[in-house]
Amino acid sequence: MKTLKNIMLAVVASVLLLGCSPDLLETIPNDRVSSEIFWKTEKDATLAANAVYTYLESAANFTNWDAMSDIGHVTLMWREESVIEKGAYDATYGKILNEWNDAYKGIQAANAFLSNVDRITTSNTALIDRLKGEVRTLRAYFYIKLAILYGDVPLVTAPMTVEESRQITRTPVAQVWDFISKELTEAAALLPTAPTEKGRVTKGAALAFNARALLYAGRFKEAAAAAKQVMDLNVYSLYPSYENLFTYAAENNQEVIFDKQHVKDIQSNNIFSLTTPNSVFPQVNSFVPTKQAADAYRMTNGKEITDPTSGFDPKNPYANRDPRLRHSIYVLGSELPNGKLYDSRPGSGTGDAIGNSENSTGTGFNTRKYLNKDDMVQPNNSGINLILMRYAEILLIYAEAKIEANELDQSVLAAINQVRSRPDVKMPAVTTLGSQAEMRKLVRNERQVELAFEGLRYFDIRRWRIAETVVPGILYGMTYTNPAGELVTISLPAFVKVFNKDRDYLWPVPQRERELNPNLTQNPNW
Repeated sequence: MKTLKNIMLAVVASVLLLGCSPDLLETIPNDRVSSEIFWKTEKDATLAANAVYTYLESAANFTNWDAMSDIGHVTLMWREESVIEKGAYDATYGKILNEWNDAYKGIQAANAFLSNVDRITTSNTALIDRLKGEVRTLRAYFYIKLAILYGDVPLVTAPMTVEESRQITRTPVAQVWDFISKELTEAAALLPTAPTEKGRVTKGAALAFNARALLYAGRFKEAAAAAKQVMDLNVYSLYPSYENLFTYAAENNQEVIFDKQHVKDIQSNNIFSLTTPNSVFPQVNSFVPTKQAADAYRMTNGKEITDPTSGFDPKNPYANRDPRLRHSIYVLGSELPNGKLYDSRPGSGTGDAIGNSENSTGTGFNTRKYLNKDDMVQPNNSGINLILMRYAEILLIYAEAKIEANELDQSVLAAINQVRSRPDVKMPAVTTLGSQAEMRKLVRNERQVELAFEGLRYFDIRRWRIAETVVPGILYGMTYTNPAGELVTISLPAFVKVFNKDRDYLWPVPQRERELNPNLTQNPNW
């Protein structure tokens, strides 16, 4: 039973955490929950903590991160993510402002909780401590996104007045990473290993997000240690089926460390309608994979498709490939949720044919993760949970951090091979430790194919400082044989991706925020 979903009351969240300004008569307002009558009971504490969960990102936001990277493409030209792909955005763009605002709304809600919860008189200190741990973890989660996107950001840890908010300055990002790690370490000590209700933050989630944050911050020894803490909990393991990992049947399985919980009709999402092939649901296809995404999956013998000895057949390019390719991407011949076969070749006569409509794929690929036939009746009313952290990522964080720290040992191979040996993946084990450069290439590829379309690639290529190499250029899609027997690779010459290495590794501070607060400086070259 998805208990947390049924009690996350967003309406209460939006009002109780903002407080109210008393009028001359000091009356209690009847259009909101007043702080004078709230913060009295354990239920108040629970509701206020639940409110912070509502600021976790939406399905549309979740999917479009990868669309702005090298492995995806935004299909709808009017979306601002498309402008970011083309490098034509600036500090006035809504996406830039919305990400900043959404994160700080969550932080504001968390700060309000942490500043008021001790007003509640209760003997159940364990409950209050647990809720504090949950909220501190969520606040740190919001700060991770701010730090990786904008660099220096205001570090706000208590509620502020409007006037105070117009005086704050940006905190050096190193101090923000310090705060995040300290918060998550201390929060973990307050949290149980097993969730009291499905969907709640646990000790494992706090430790896992600490590992991610430390990796993003380039603190590799600490990141490896944090990942090892999660591994040593002996709570998590890989779900045996990668193909079914993102289905209703696998929800809340042993690999999921933290997810955003959803349920049809109550707290639903629209991920099915955003990413499904046009022949299944002809409405909005938000983003599609690129040739770079498909080409990253190696042959079943473990060799890259560019290796002359790999056995790669250009005329049958998606055969004998890492099984995660077909579990993540719809390619020619894939079975769709409606039982039909996917055929996106131009002129194929299907709804998926390139050029069929604005909502058809432009690259000949569609994403497969999170698409369940159960959602076909009401595509905009999906109840599938969106996984924000899973154990496979922890294993890869551990491996990457050890490699970057140049601590190459058998534990690195063990972590990578554990991911590769999932029963329905069974990619060949890596048996030899290579050089640091060789192992770096290996783990980065493993991370790309294992975590594709889970909202992480955009951040990875930026922190690795490879975006200017892998992103720019004309978009390419699938390869197929046309009726004349010629081998054709789809290209979109009218759309060119751009990444400016002197500017785009940090987003600009939103112009609106700088107009409201002149103390906020701007990032370089914006």
